[in-house]
Amino acid sequence: MRIKYIYLVTSLLFGIISMYSQNETPKNVNHDFELELESEYRYFYEDALFEGQEDHFPSLAIRPEYTIDWNKGYESINFKGFFRLDVDDERTHWDIRELYYQKAKNNWEFSLGLKKVYWGVAESNHLVDIINQTDAVETFDGEEKLGQPMAQFTWITQKFGTFDFFYLPYHRKRTFAGEKGRLRFPTVIDKDDLEYESSAKEWRQDLAFRWKHYFDIFDIGLSHFYGTGREPLFTFDTEGNINAFYPVINQTGLELQITHDAFLWKLESIYRNADVQDFFALVAGLEYTFSNIDGNGLDIGLLGEYLYDERDELALNALQNDVFFGSRIAFNDTQDTSILIGGIADLESSSTIFSLEASRRFGSSWTAEIEARIFNDIDRNEFILSNFREDSFFRISISKYF
Repeated sequence: MRIKYIYLVTSLLFGIISMYSQNETPKNVNHDFELELESEYRYFYEDALFEGQEDHFPSLAIRPEYTIDWNKGYESINFKGFFRLDVDDERTHWDIRELYYQKAKNNWEFSLGLKKVYWGVAESNHLVDIINQTDAVETFDGEEKLGQPMAQFTWITQKFGTFDFFYLPYHRKRTFAGEKGRLRFPTVIDKDDLEYESSAKEWRQDLAFRWKHYFDIFDIGLSHFYGTGREPLFTFDTEGNINAFYPVINQTGLELQITHDAFLWKLESIYRNADVQDFFALVAGLEYTFSNIDGNGLDIGLLGEYLYDERDELALNALQNDVFFGSRIAFNDTQDTSILIGGIADLESSSTIFSLEASRRFGSSWTAEIEARIFNDIDRNEFILSNFREDSFFRISISKYF
């Protein structure tokens, strides 16, 4: 399957180059190249739950970016790459996050290639964000995504909002931690062992649509996805072995954000239909910001959200009847210092997850980040989290930008 994916990427690359070369020699061509080098260390300070797992995970990552645009910026080719070298063999991986051609004209845009698309307004869980596959070995919170092959057409209107149409010709599987890795199941899952409901497997042709608009203080988005789901469906046999496959789904999503003074009211909800499983899920909450508290730009935001998922313990994200609480602190200084602290508590058990994320620039081209996740009193009956109950960790990274 990796060979097929490389073939697809190569075909897209040559197609993009061909589109560029067939144009007349463009004038006023602009080039921009950036490179980030990251050194990271993750430490899991509790004894491993499963045999073979390590405690210390030093790693190195490279993130190159390149953009070329012409035609007064209305046409461009964009590239973002990624590579990580890690103790866990499965976390040693590379990806083309983005490699696409984009053309904009009047009130429409067209993109072709590998791209990342983000949907959603909530802080604790991005339910409606379904276009890209999650890079599950890169981060615990699911914020990192794999590049998705697509053709995207966007039509922008002042009166009726923005309409996005997606054609998605290839499905990318989620990677799980290897034998040495943490945050994994008792059985090491090889992504190539996961099957598909569709006979076309990863080559099933998927479609998606999204409409977004704003009315006064209301920002709203409606979306629908039809194709192979990004989350595998897990089942266990009597011997504890894991069986999983990717179902074909219909998912309808709603995003709503209301801005009123210092309040942000947020809602994300989905209904997902499949032959093997139907369910409803939502995230609803608010954020209130105290602005410029000390007269020097200090902003403190208070966040609270409720999370519900009809799958209960079978929810892959383990957020089925929980509350999230947290605070976002932005110093708005020249070093761009920011802190996000929070916790998620299960309303039906004692399970709690505490988190800390902080970042700060220093010098002209360096950034330091700190992250901590603490799994506290995790209920043994939790389908997902019980496997991570000894995986509290601390992470620090230092990045250099060129």
